[in-house]
Amino acid sequence: MRGKLLWMAGGALAAASCGGEKREAKLPNVVFILADDLGWGDLGCYGQELFTTPNIDALAANGLRFTQCYSGTTVSAPSRSCLVTGTHSGHTAVRGNVELPPEGQFPLPADSRTVFHDLKEAGYATGAFGKWGLGFIGSTGDPNTQGIDRFFGYNCQLLAHSYYPDHLWDNSQRVELTDNTDSVPYGEGTYSPDLIHSKALEFLDASVSEGKPFFLWYPTTIPHAELIVPQDSILLKYKGKFPENPYRGIDDGPYFRKGGYVSQEYPHATFAAMVSRLDWYVGDLVARLKELGVYENTVIVFASDNGPHMEGGADPDFFDSNGPWRGYKRDVYEGGIRVPMIVSWPGHVAEGETTDFMCSFWDMMPTLRDLTGVASVDGMDGASLLPLLKGEKGQKEHDYLYFEFQELGGRQAVRQGPWKLIHMDIRSDAPRYELYNLDSDPGETRDLAAAEPDKVEDLRKLMVEAHVPNPDFPLLPEEWNNKRQIK
Repeated sequence: MRGKLLWMAGGALAAASCGGEKREAKLPNVVFILADDLGWGDLGCYGQELFTTPNIDALAANGLRFTQCYSGTTVSAPSRSCLVTGTHSGHTAVRGNVELPPEGQFPLPADSRTVFHDLKEAGYATGAFGKWGLGFIGSTGDPNTQGIDRFFGYNCQLLAHSYYPDHLWDNSQRVELTDNTDSVPYGEGTYSPDLIHSKALEFLDASVSEGKPFFLWYPTTIPHAELIVPQDSILLKYKGKFPENPYRGIDDGPYFRKGGYVSQEYPHATFAAMVSRLDWYVGDLVARLKELGVYENTVIVFASDNGPHMEGGADPDFFDSNGPWRGYKRDVYEGGIRVPMIVSWPGHVAEGETTDFMCSFWDMMPTLRDLTGVASVDGMDGASLLPLLKGEKGQKEHDYLYFEFQELGGRQAVRQGPWKLIHMDIRSDAPRYELYNLDSDPGETRDLAAAEPDKVEDLRKLMVEAHVPNPDFPLLPEEWNNKRQIK
């Protein structure tokens, strides 16, 4: 598929005088590509050796690659809530993947301030294309109430388990995909990422015709399960290359196309093909930016919402998807929350550089505020990364990072310097703490809690400080308090 893509920078940020002549400094366009359940090790530039990601690797070669970037938390909705509101998971409004009728997840509140509001007020055309998961259509979290001009894709994360759904959403309009019905063999209709990609390009056409800078939020569903991709050359490239253990999923019944994962004869080949397809989308976007002469004025961010998944036949151990880190999606070990991030901005961000600066998703909103000249406001936990990106002095560092996870009995983690404290099985009869030194033990294999009680207590106090109770997401038992005995 080759979509038309027109890109253009627009808007005046300031008038600068040079040799007596005034020139407009254009607001930079922003393209933010968020992969879904893509692991640290699923990219060539982060060590993947079994399949290739040349276009994403080229972003890294032409930009800044982060080695200590953390997602908002370890599953989709709360991680995205952290990113778009600049708050960590102890403060953010959406803290879990809660399904609500008629179709969607727990909504962002009406008074939320999102990065989309910011850029819209700065004169940007704002578009979101892919998976939303922050409020059903008509709710306070509806994309159009949260600063997004044009939304196309999945409103509901559960429906997004199907790559051949019976419908998607165009703003508040339900779009029926009539070739994705039981009369057409599954996998021969409309592949949703292809359609969503084309709609994202249409949004850019419209933005250009209006002469606006644009913010393209591209939260793709790839490579989240289910594992399926069209039967084209990308898949054929990998068939027979890997050993396979066929996955038996849900191919009919009430959960078919409604959250159940379809069967897959070639799960390894299909996963590799899905990531390759995502890489192709990235290359398509970058090529059009260059073709239309706006690549130089566009900031491109690529990241993943959390660590690699293990559903639907996925095999992260085979691909070493979590790289050197312990854990997967739903873990607060490094493999669940440390994610790849790349930032490219020609002429501003150094090319081919790597940074070990410790940052997080809640730094994205203040960074984009700084980038576009939007005034700072209270209530955010993040810090602008613009000094770091531009190689300037004065980059603010975090004293610590905090994470929480609602499911599987409740989990918390706090990282301060090399130290990381994990609180496991919070709502069980035997909650416990684990302590790791990531400098000496990056794989989190040696629990030092018993040997370092003072450090455990120091970091536990930070957990107490960071977690603000939210009645919609009751992470901790009511009796939990500052004096609770450590077990």
